[in-house]
Amino acid sequence: MNSARRKELRSIAHHLHPVIIVGDGGVSDAVINETNRALDDHELIKVKINAFDREDRAALGAHLTDACGAELVQKIGKVLVLFRQNPDAKPALSNLTRK
Repeated sequence: MNSARRKELRSIAHHLHPVIIVGDGGVSDAVINETNRALDDHELIKVKINAFDREDRAALGAHLTDACGAELVQKIGKVLVLFRQNPDAKPALSNLTRK
């Protein structure tokens, strides 16, 4: 993903609220399944990781991103912005994030 595309996605994601919250249980199969479902529905989502340690947040975020086949658009504190293009998305949904 080039920097112009990343900037465009960051501006779209600015007003979004986290739809996935990773808690004390970490990145479980249920969290991965729910993240996949959200990415299929929305393509661009925010994820909040409730871990105190910065290294733990980074590891959990990397694991979730890899497990879902998503791209990390932005990481600020405990919030990640993930993107995965859905080729089967309805045109009304995907026009916002495709060019």
